[in-house]
Amino acid sequence: MKPGILVISHGSREEAWVKLVDDAITRAAASPRLLHIPIVSSFLEIVEGRLIQDGIDALEHQGVTDLFVLPLFISSGSTHVDEIGQAFGFPWLTDLEGDLGLFRVAANVVYGEPIDDDPEIAELLAANIAELSEAREKEALLLIGHGSKEPVFHERWQAGLMKLGERLRTHGGYRRAEHAMLLPDQAAAKLAAMQIANPEETVIVVPLFLSRGYFTNHVIPTRLEGLSYRYNGKAMLPSSAIESWLTRQMEEGLQRLDKS
Repeated sequence: MKPGILVISHGSREEAWVKLVDDAITRAAASPRLLHIPIVSSFLEIVEGRLIQDGIDALEHQGVTDLFVLPLFISSGSTHVDEIGQAFGFPWLTDLEGDLGLFRVAANVVYGEPIDDDPEIAELLAANIAELSEAREKEALLLIGHGSKEPVFHERWQAGLMKLGERLRTHGGYRRAEHAMLLPDQAAAKLAAMQIANPEETVIVVPLFLSRGYFTNHVIPTRLEGLSYRYNGKAMLPSSAIESWLTRQMEEGLQRLDKS
């Protein structure tokens, strides 16, 4: 048995986005237990030469016989997480078929879980928005994630956002925490409703994205144009919390490979 780890994230045309992900994985892999384990960072799309099949091939070329696949995505409600699982031959979550086909893989594969409502990530988000807060007992949070319109996936996104929001509210001592998705387009209506119901509150918008880019810099501000809120657009990377999450997930993945 020779274990290996394949970390999969979405991918971006922005080189800085890709570098942030690669750097986090490199630092996470410096854990003593992972030092001699082949680890490859790959992408669902866009990053040519580093797609998922490229990563599988690179690891198997190194003799990997047992492969832990870790989806570096925000939510288990992501259709991408399911379509990647489908392509490795795992059961479908719904009848929604992905377009990846089946990967060529000889290794025994164990599939991990995305971030969801991890408590360490809640602490990271709390640190991101701390500079925006003045009187937490009078402030409400609005967590905004990508989301999904698809049945089951939508509900998974909703459940994860609700749990993460409650973690963040409790951790920071904020008055309330609400959530909204960009898909479907809920953000503006949710923020407006919050302000009508509680006009005395200040709303801090918390983006749930791995790295700064199109969604944090353009989509969220555009959707919320004309409304009053506090926002700094900070994403999850760079952060030692993501690196810690990666290390923990990869070490647990090795344990799962030992048992499989």
